[in-house]
Amino acid sequence: MIGLRHRRHRPASRRLAIGLLLGCLLLPAAGGARTLADLVKDDGRTLGSATAPITLIEYSDFTCGFCQKWAKETLPKIHAKYIETGKLRFLYKDFPRAFGGPAMEGALASRCAADQQRYWAMHDRLFAERRLGPEELQQHAKTLGLDAAGFAKCMHEAKQTDDIFRDRAEGASLGFHGTPGFVLMRTVAPEKSQPVVIPGAFPFEVFEEQIDKMLGDLSKKKG
Repeated sequence: MIGLRHRRHRPASRRLAIGLLLGCLLLPAAGGARTLADLVKDDGRTLGSATAPITLIEYSDFTCGFCQKWAKETLPKIHAKYIETGKLRFLYKDFPRAFGGPAMEGALASRCAADQQRYWAMHDRLFAERRLGPEELQQHAKTLGLDAAGFAKCMHEAKQTDDIFRDRAEGASLGFHGTPGFVLMRTVAPEKSQPVVIPGAFPFEVFEEQIDKMLGDLSKKKG
């Protein structure tokens, strides 16, 4: 597990522990050795500009109520203030809390939709509906205009299961035991500053403070 150093934080008169990620990231052998630079690589589940100076990574589960709340209430605000303005890029990574059942099926469905260039449409629908039964997932695919046969084949073959487990192992190596969990870091040369771990679905103001601080620190270094 990655070591965390905690500092006290006071958004809206509440004290929250925000962790600083220390050292380089090493995953289990099945995932191979990974560095902080590997962590921020675009794997097709990314929002925002590739040239955004900082990146926010979420480890999440489509069956998680707190994840749904964050996706509905906080992500749109982050999108409007930071993603659309080119200040931040956002990566979604799977952290199914169970190794089978709806959590895995939801993660797999989103990736099957990605094969048809509809990842974010499925992401948003799954969090809006949180109905993840086999027939319901097929209905989601139909509603989104996906090729039904291709989607069903992808779900049946489940070839992306290993990639889902790799995301989960990555999140676990950061010390996450539940969802959602977030890592905020530099997009380029992330090893040159300490990434920040935000362990939970905190309000927008918490993310705003941490994002603004990291952007400010980067501006000072450029100056």
